Amino acid sequence: MKWSHRIARRLTAALAVSLVIAATIATAEEPPAAAPAKVSYWKDVRPIFQEHCQGCHQPAKAGGGLVLTSIADMLKPGETELPGLVPGKPDESTIVEQITPTGGEAPAMPKGRPALAALQIELIRNWVTQGAEDDSPASGKTVVDAAHPPVYQAAPVISALDYSPDGQFLAVSGYHEVLLHKSDGSELVARLIGLAERIESLAFSPDGKLLAVTGGSPGRFGEVQIWDVAERKLTLSQGLTYDTVYGVSWSPDGTRIAFGCADNTLRAIDVNSGQQVLYQGAHSDWVLDTVFSTDASHLMSVSRDRSMKLTEVATQRFVDNITSITPGALKGGLMTLDLRPGRQPADDQVICGGADGTPKLYKIYRTQARVIGDDFNLVRAYEAMPGRIYSVDFNVDGTRFVVGSSEGSSGEVRVYLAEDGKLQSKLEGQIGAVFAVAFRKDGKEVASGGFDGMVRLSEAETGKLVKEFVPAPLAPASGATASK
Repeated sequence: MKWSHRIARRLTAALAVSLVIAATIATAEEPPAAAPAKVSYWKDVRPIFQEHCQGCHQPAKAGGGLVLTSIADMLKPGETELPGLVPGKPDESTIVEQITPTGGEAPAMPKGRPALAALQIELIRNWVTQGAEDDSPASGKTVVDAAHPPVYQAAPVISALDYSPDGQFLAVSGYHEVLLHKSDGSELVARLIGLAERIESLAFSPDGKLLAVTGGSPGRFGEVQIWDVAERKLTLSQGLTYDTVYGVSWSPDGTRIAFGCADNTLRAIDVNSGQQVLYQGAHSDWVLDTVFSTDASHLMSVSRDRSMKLTEVATQRFVDNITSITPGALKGGLMTLDLRPGRQPADDQVICGGADGTPKLYKIYRTQARVIGDDFNLVRAYEAMPGRIYSVDFNVDGTRFVVGSSEGSSGEVRVYLAEDGKLQSKLEGQIGAVFAVAFRKDGKEVASGGFDGMVRLSEAETGKLVKEFVPAPLAPASGATASK
């Protein structure tokens, strides 16, 4: 019995020693904490800067003297004479300092907006700590700004154009820029170069002092720009969504702009602050154009989902479909619309066009209960255009409208009388698909543009071609004629 106790005590002691040794070995061999995963500038950091920072820190609008669209620019000092970025030293990098909360207080940047998430700040900090490597693809390192304007070997496709209210300017879409011309096409007076590669829509403010622009880079980001026309200065750049932005329109008082997005949303922002004031997700496909009602109480929007919808601005509430909801009633997506001027708010009308090629005039408010199968709000369907309608525009008093369409490689522009649908003129010399049309504010002239990159100015009443010109400056090697 004594022997058994002795053996047990020895076994217990041996086990205890073994456990101590095992614990010591385990502690000695425990690996150090894993280093942060490699952070990619292109995949991880750039999207954060793009969404939250580049609107105020880009070549056209370098807030604090800092530009965050390229690493080369981030290395340069800002107004504080301190570099925005010091590779390997996050605590000496102004960018990291400005986005990091301290002492329980909100960070200085993004100014006037919610702070970055802790994970986003950590990603940026780790990227700087790891040396701030630039892993951008070659295509992502191309610099386009006022110092390095786009170089054109051929005329770029025209997707948007608009006359200023005073008739002095004609704004035309380009690549990464809006080309501001004298309205008669005699002179290119300014190149408004921003971040968006594609310009999808543009519109002068009601007083003509500002120019709103929407576009972006497909599959990467959307952007809304506001330019001071007189100063040729970018006053607001708002990055949003991960695709291009469409169909910009101004509220009558010039305080808000609305636009549609490829994420199926209708949005509006305050022009001065950039703050979002309306968000509506009633559409089920891309929202391609927008317009405010006469009293700004409602917004109308058209989409690839084949509908025109009415939204109440104050409540952001979807009210109704203006177009028919009968299955098969609409033959394709709607792409463009415009408000008919000169009417009382209660009698507002809009014209729209799209894939079926037929311009249609609708009143925006329903005055009787909906019945499945009706198209009650339809006022008039006009003569069908060849192909798809891409652009419509009323003259200033709402008595006429111009419509541009495309079928295959050809396009057509016509002017109609709104009240009786009579064709007033068919514009001469349209070559290739037409994507944009606009009435000059005096109603005497129409501008059109499209696939061939030429702006054509025509008499509205007769359709006679007055002038055609390439709005973008072509490189000498192209040998193209700029105007004729």
